[in-house]
Amino acid sequence: MATSADTDAIVAALTTAFFDDPMWGPAFPDVGRRAEQAAGLWRLLAGSALRHPWTLVTEHVEAAALWIPPGASELAAEEESDLETFLVELTDRPTADGILRIFELLGDAQPSEPHFYLSLLATHDDHRGRGLGMGLLTENLARIDALGEPAYLESCNPANNARYERAGFTTLDTVTLDTGHVVTTMWRPARPARSDRPTP
Repeated sequence: MATSADTDAIVAALTTAFFDDPMWGPAFPDVGRRAEQAAGLWRLLAGSALRHPWTLVTEHVEAAALWIPPGASELAAEEESDLETFLVELTDRPTADGILRIFELLGDAQPSEPHFYLSLLATHDDHRGRGLGMGLLTENLARIDALGEPAYLESCNPANNARYERAGFTTLDTVTLDTGHVVTTMWRPARPARSDRPTP
């Protein structure tokens, strides 16, 4: 489980992992400032997610998963109300509007059934290709399974869909952003509680 001491490493992982992402890359169109601006948003989300005991990382924070537990919010109420101002100051009005629109569309698509929400999953570019991200996801899902809860995520990169399917997710729907980019929403049903007792 991550602590506030891991925040810088989490932000670094998110910043490198999503720099060229087909959804989050274009959301920050000023390529020269993309890393700086995106890092500001990731720091906000990562810091807020630490309110919940569900930000999980690998041993040396090469990969991080930000989970929002059932019934909880991605941002605290004050952060939510200040988000527009925060984004405008971080970027500019058009960029802020585009990011807010992404959040709006993805928020509208979330299922009403209580679930664990995978807000962000990332592996630092320096450690890609070692299976760390998917290994972390597998461990996370085992914890969620032990609680008998479903899980939900948005796959903003179609290259990842098959990986999520192997982890037990199935396509729920798609969300078409204003840019035309298609995001796949994916659902993993709750697993029945296991019992070591023999069947009578």
